[in-house]
Amino acid sequence: MGQTLNDRNLSAKVRRYKAQNAAIYTALIIWAVINIFPIYWMFTFSLKDNTEIFGANVAGLPQHWLWSNYSRALATGQMGRYFLNSLIIAVATIIITLLAAVMATYALTRLVWKRRKTINKMFMLGLTIPIHAALLPIYITLSRTKMLNTYLGLIIPYSAFSLSMAILVCTSFMNDLPRELDEAACIDGCGTWGIFFKIILPLMKPATATVGIYTFLQCWNELMFANIFMSKDALKTLPVGIQALAGQYTTDWGPIGAALVVATFPTLLVYVFLSRKIQESFIAGAVKG
Repeated sequence: MGQTLNDRNLSAKVRRYKAQNAAIYTALIIWAVINIFPIYWMFTFSLKDNTEIFGANVAGLPQHWLWSNYSRALATGQMGRYFLNSLIIAVATIIITLLAAVMATYALTRLVWKRRKTINKMFMLGLTIPIHAALLPIYITLSRTKMLNTYLGLIIPYSAFSLSMAILVCTSFMNDLPRELDEAACIDGCGTWGIFFKIILPLMKPATATVGIYTFLQCWNELMFANIFMSKDALKTLPVGIQALAGQYTTDWGPIGAALVVATFPTLLVYVFLSRKIQESFIAGAVKG
């Protein structure tokens, strides 16, 4: 009888476990479908004409797959040129932000000097400054320094507005790194720069990946600065170029959908790639006793 009761209890626990797993997987599948559906809709949207887009077949597959929308977006809409402009600005902004943030964080958390806490608070105040409030001063400054309609006219503001958040992320991560690593490297003959480049920087990969994703999304999708600081057609970024595809009286929405797919693909690619790098870096960079 005791064995039978144990078997029944075990079977009941197994059934509850399976039911819980089924409920969790069902909820995750529903959540995944909700998140994937906009991407599916945007892709099918890019392969339709206005008749299908505004007709009954809104969410279904296209009746006529208009791959020509992509060629029209790249040729007529100059999406290739706008894509290159956005890529140059995004890569330069990420490099500048990462270098400035990691070096500033190293100085603020590992080096001892006067008023470092005050300087850190000043950096954190940058998180409270709305981007709209700084629009006019930045425009006047760029105009006087002849940097309007240049890549630097966007790279510098993007880097400046990304720096505070980057320092915040790097500071919280660097504070968790044991200082014994610095002491051991110093005993082995490493100077300040040697400790930074050989010890700290390799362990900061998870934080730099996070900052890279954040900075990329900020400057890749930004519209207001790019629309105001770039009036030359050859220097426009993707968001401004996509906005320009809309006509004054009528709009062909298929090429706009194709341009949106082109603009979204790098974001998904960067996010997936860096998300994996974050997990790998946490494992590879773990401090072993």
